[in-house]
Amino acid sequence: MTIDLGHHGDTEVAAGLIDLAVNVRHAPRPAWLAEPLLASLNDLAAYPDATAATAAVAGRHGRDPAEVLLTAGAAQAFVLLAQALRGARRPVVVHPQFTEPEAALRNAGHHVERVLLREEDGFRLDAALVPADADLVFVGNPTNPTSVLHPAAGIAALARPGRVLVVDEAFSDTTHREGVPGEPESLAGRRDLPGLVVLRSLTKTWGLAGLRIGYLLGPAQLLPRLAAAQPLWAVSTPALAAATACASPVAVAAEREIAARLAADRVHLVDRLRHVPKLTVAGDPASAFVAVRLPGADKIRLELRERGYAVRRGDTFPGLGPDWLRLAVRDTATTDAFVDVLTAVLKERP
Repeated sequence: MTIDLGHHGDTEVAAGLIDLAVNVRHAPRPAWLAEPLLASLNDLAAYPDATAATAAVAGRHGRDPAEVLLTAGAAQAFVLLAQALRGARRPVVVHPQFTEPEAALRNAGHHVERVLLREEDGFRLDAALVPADADLVFVGNPTNPTSVLHPAAGIAALARPGRVLVVDEAFSDTTHREGVPGEPESLAGRRDLPGLVVLRSLTKTWGLAGLRIGYLLGPAQLLPRLAAAQPLWAVSTPALAAATACASPVAVAAEREIAARLAADRVHLVDRLRHVPKLTVAGDPASAFVAVRLPGADKIRLELRERGYAVRRGDTFPGLGPDWLRLAVRDTATTDAFVDVLTAVLKERP
């Protein structure tokens, strides 16, 4: 069966539907973000200058600015890597995960090898499954769509000379662990691991999907190759203003508070889902979404649309199939209403 790697959650959403398909937080932007965005419109006559935003992002992660490349969304970074590293001999993508890395590799002419993690293992990373001679490896942490947060040490063990290890941390700022002041299991600040590239996104927590802003952290000797594959002025002036604002201490502190609240909302969602007949929650969810297995999920998704809810189909993720759905974590009232509708749909099925 051919899998549609280009399918994304936004195509599930339509007017009048409650959105549980897209993993973007729905909330008003705070003044410290909204005001710089608005002010940046006065500078649109000039070409974008990424210097200040690059320095701000570097400062946030304790990196040198030469180790930061701003991108038009984290998804652009996958394309840059695929294009700039055409010489990779054995690219490997660890699945299930966001499909764009594999799509970008295939579009660049790479022959892609898949490593499939197993449901019976909680979709946890098994480093032994990654071929020792793989010279370009992609893994998500936390992984979309399974919401599994892999131990940083396990991912770090995949780094080695001669290999580019790409860790998609687009959802790292959504993770929270009691007693841990920062993002648990993030490798964004690691400069000692050979070939480590970390991708980050500002889309999810701050609701900036339409602005297209993300960045890549990696070895200073590698980034010029990636930048050479990027169009001139790829990141707009408003996007640069957002990157600067979201790298501030105020923003980082706010992210931690939001992640803690999200964790509580996720616990509520998972608890409700565990009481739904025949439904299985994948692994130990740690991010802004939850993957579930439910017999007949492909048809149930359509019935939920008729009842006003958009959820993400799971069969376009390698390693899953038609019995899988991905659900975004929302506030408890939305969760309760959704689970009630889901339960009613299941009761009506033969």
